[in-house]
Amino acid sequence: MNLLVRRCHSAVCPAYKKPYRPEAEGAVALPRHEFDLDVIALIGRLRYREHRSVPEIRVHLIGRGVSVSERAVTNLLERYDELLAVALADDRRLKKLLASQGRVILAIDGLQPDVGHEVLWVIRDCLSGEILLAKSLLSARQQDLGELLAAVGTACPVPIAGIVSDGQHSIRKAVAAVFPGVPHQLCQFHYLREAGRPIYEADRHAKKELKKSVRNIRAIERRIEGRAEAIRGYCSAVRSALTDDGRPPLEASGLKRVERRRFRRNPEEYLKALENKLIQSGLPA
Repeated sequence: MNLLVRRCHSAVCPAYKKPYRPEAEGAVALPRHEFDLDVIALIGRLRYREHRSVPEIRVHLIGRGVSVSERAVTNLLERYDELLAVALADDRRLKKLLASQGRVILAIDGLQPDVGHEVLWVIRDCLSGEILLAKSLLSARQQDLGELLAAVGTACPVPIAGIVSDGQHSIRKAVAAVFPGVPHQLCQFHYLREAGRPIYEADRHAKKELKKSVRNIRAIERRIEGRAEAIRGYCSAVRSALTDDGRPPLEASGLKRVERRRFRRNPEEYLKALENKLIQSGLPA
């Protein structure tokens, strides 16, 4: 967005050549900054949610038509951190919202944009989706995490009904020390991942066995190279089926491949059919 800054060009005017800025400017950009607030918000999302580096953020912005240097991206990232800290420090609105709920369920997790950098620890209320505290730490010791949890517990105006996190031991110990007796469970993603691990191993084995039964497909492709387009299409279909992947346990790639129609009966029979088509085409089998 471009804001028009006006200046009076009359030499007798008291505001001669002084900039007259629109009232809406403060809602669009920070004082003495040339980029909009939506650009700052985008930089924060790319950094902390998508874990992109400063050069990668610059390339992304240039692709969107925003001409910016790496130094400017770093400065805007600092502004984002400052704005987030100011928003979190104003707890009047947050306390009113939590009071209407009557309870909170805390979720704690750490975000590390790059390996070796500080970890941004975020404590969020699962019911309202509001961030209650965010702070960067050099380590994930039980003592450091306990201090964060204690700060949230002291400032929270309503009871803490439960806590959700991953299975990191330092988090478990910190929660047990700060909030004894408060229910603490693993988040659904980590729970499903651990529960589905046996399914994943079995699915991976099925996928490996399925590949063994169609290994001859490459030899058939070599014999018909440059000829028999229809048969080569069949071969491509077989190979594409073997490279299909999923996200277990809800989308098991091995089961997906087995359930494909062409493999539903017997993949070896399908390969035999390809061999027969090869012979019918007058090509050496």
